[in-house]
Amino acid sequence: MKKYIIIIALIVTAQISIAQQLQTSSFYDLQGTIHNAGMAGINNANFVGVSYKTQWNDITGKPTTGTLFGSFKLPKQKLGISANMYSDVTGPTSRTGVQLSIAKHIALKNGGVFAVGIENRFQQYAINQSKLPSLAGDPALAGKLNSFKYDAGFGVSYSDQTFQIGAGVSQLVQSKLNTYSGNLNPNQEGRLYRHFYVHSLYNYNIDENTVITPNVLFTYLPNAPLEVQGNVRVEHNKLFWYGVGGKLHQGFMLSGGLRINKSLLVGYAFDIYKTPISIFDNGSNGHEFILRYEFAK
Repeated sequence: MKKYIIIIALIVTAQISIAQQLQTSSFYDLQGTIHNAGMAGINNANFVGVSYKTQWNDITGKPTTGTLFGSFKLPKQKLGISANMYSDVTGPTSRTGVQLSIAKHIALKNGGVFAVGIENRFQQYAINQSKLPSLAGDPALAGKLNSFKYDAGFGVSYSDQTFQIGAGVSQLVQSKLNTYSGNLNPNQEGRLYRHFYVHSLYNYNIDENTVITPNVLFTYLPNAPLEVQGNVRVEHNKLFWYGVGGKLHQGFMLSGGLRINKSLLVGYAFDIYKTPISIFDNGSNGHEFILRYEFAK
């Protein structure tokens, strides 16, 4: 019962009020445009993949996210295109949608690429009120509980052989969810809030066989704490890799992966959360799996 109350508190805090609404990933840098439309077609790799993530694994109503993604470079048009289809469920709330991105690539004299991208997002946001019987009379859930919304985003990035940096924003339109029915100021009604992202990574070649790649992601929403996610990945012989990282104030992560025939990548991440429950409580862990296939260059 204690854990059920905790997850309900998480749902109300993270999904109904002003907090992060869009999913993230321990492997965000391997999934193209998940946070930045300006990453479409970048890295000279055409790929498709799938990922599945669970959080607070033993708690009833735990967040689960499934994503199907792909990114392709169109050299003749100097463009990149990308798509993400996702299903993100937390207790009684769910977000199912598709994100389509296109980016213009501008080649620079130093061999790097500057890209500017836009995204279109079509999303169904739903609340299953039968899973929240104690809130049946709450005006916050008295409106429309199943909404299909459109929103848009924008992003820029710079990439070369060793360095990458980018910034993006999602849900620029801030479409209303219309879940509230009451007399509050319209500015206090539920809506899709803007998400701002800044990310960077660096490939450091130790020798001919070993590459160390530190990366960092900053996520900001108005009226919510800044989220910082960092990771260091070590890859050997372009064959296998392992990494360690974490999120500020939330927990830690261990990860590993294997490349098969230089085209198929299989990865796993184990998350250890220290909030909102102790790392010594059952259910404080999470898992993420990724499968990515790269097409021949």
